[in-house]
Amino acid sequence: MGARNSSRLKPLPQGVGEPRVGGVAPTYNGAMTTLFISDLHLDPSRPDITRLFGDFLDGEARGAGALYILGDLFEAWIGDDDPSDTGAFVAEKLKSLADSGVPVSFMHGNRDFLLGEDYARRAGMALLADPTRIDLHGRSVLLMHGDTLCTDDLAYQQFRAQTRDPAWQAQFLSQPLAARLAFAQQARAASQARQGELRDAGTMETITDVSPAAVDAAFAAHDVGTIIHGHTHRPAVHDLVVEGRPRQRIVLGDWYEQGSVLRATTQGFELSALPARA
Repeated sequence: MGARNSSRLKPLPQGVGEPRVGGVAPTYNGAMTTLFISDLHLDPSRPDITRLFGDFLDGEARGAGALYILGDLFEAWIGDDDPSDTGAFVAEKLKSLADSGVPVSFMHGNRDFLLGEDYARRAGMALLADPTRIDLHGRSVLLMHGDTLCTDDLAYQQFRAQTRDPAWQAQFLSQPLAARLAFAQQARAASQARQGELRDAGTMETITDVSPAAVDAAFAAHDVGTIIHGHTHRPAVHDLVVEGRPRQRIVLGDWYEQGSVLRATTQGFELSALPARA
């Protein structure tokens, strides 16, 4: 499965559609570029990437028709009372973009699934269900974070089921801030340890990537020609045939060392890297 830093896809059908967000079709300029990003993992320890994101929001994103953030905007999110300067900076920049007329939509990832309505309002973002189907320039596209496609990672899927339970979330958010911050640190350490175990066993690439059967099932269940997702940190464009029909799965890149953005216009898609400032 090769990664491509810059990819040009087949042209999209002509015609302008409206993205459907939670059953509501917001107004947007379909003749302009629609931007998709994910897996920024913004964290106070990496201020250069936070600055890169701020520059992106103040620059290219201002000329977009819409911006979709498909999860893991933050490295960790322990509740909308998160006190970090990074969270405040991002909310201010996103709200400014939304106020300029660019609709911003956010889908939860596996790191920021506790991001709630309070922060979304501060940032001017619409919250999306995972998955969400949109009509993009006349083409049906399914947006996902991507973790639900990694069905071979049984341990993670069990963790995901637990942490998406409303009762678990309510109990967690009722804890003091210090306890939640400690839990986030422990969860990050456990995740890094497990990744090390998978690498040592030689199963990292297969266990943490999507399952082909899950991908086929998603195409069939939602009857779309394109799926856009993140999570795996393997930016690439995959041309597939599912149930006798050509399909495309577009994987967004992460922002650990540089940025990654997918641009969609009536002419097609372009998946590119955004170099970090020196």
